Amino acid sequence: MKVISWNLWHRGGAVLAHLAALIEAERPDLLLMQEAKANLSELTDVVGGHFHFLPLPKRVYGLGAWTPHQVPRPDFVELPSSKLPGRVPPRLAQLLQVRGIGFANVHLSHGQLLNRRQVRAAAEKLDGPAAIIGDYNAVGEIRLTGFHDAGPRTRTHKFRTRLDRCLVRQIECRAAAVLDRGPSDHHPIRMEFIPLD
Repeated sequence: MKVISWNLWHRGGAVLAHLAALIEAERPDLLLMQEAKANLSELTDVVGGHFHFLPLPKRVYGLGAWTPHQVPRPDFVELPSSKLPGRVPPRLAQLLQVRGIGFANVHLSHGQLLNRRQVRAAAEKLDGPAAIIGDYNAVGEIRLTGFHDAGPRTRTHKFRTRLDRCLVRQIECRAAAVLDRGPSDHHPIRMEFIPLD
């Protein structure tokens, strides 16, 4: 099973044509998107498949997922947020079941303690074989009981940092790679999974 995750960069980054080209070139089973916009639903007119969009509170973008497979209606969970004055709106995780694997599509906060709490909250909503994938905005190692880091270990952002991650449980990752960045400030990451028996 091939999965790609890409923070599209909503300020003039990747658009429909870039996503269609990526899908045509890579043929993923699941494409997860952060900083996506609702108009990407037009992707299905170009490449077929199914597009699921989750708007984020008080933002012009949200989380998107494209798959060629029929899947159950995605769910979501609200992630922990800061209680400080002037805090940003709450973040959500998009939850999907695709071919027997539970996925959480995430765009986590920049606070290093907060984004660790957020990834744990997403993990609590996943059963069985699972993957938490997206823009973690994290610096350093992330430890999560029962999960291991299966994403590529090289930089994924134009500022030479590794912000995009993939933690998995009960899944073997046969290959992981960072793809060309294109117009976004993030590189897409690609993983090839096999659920463990």
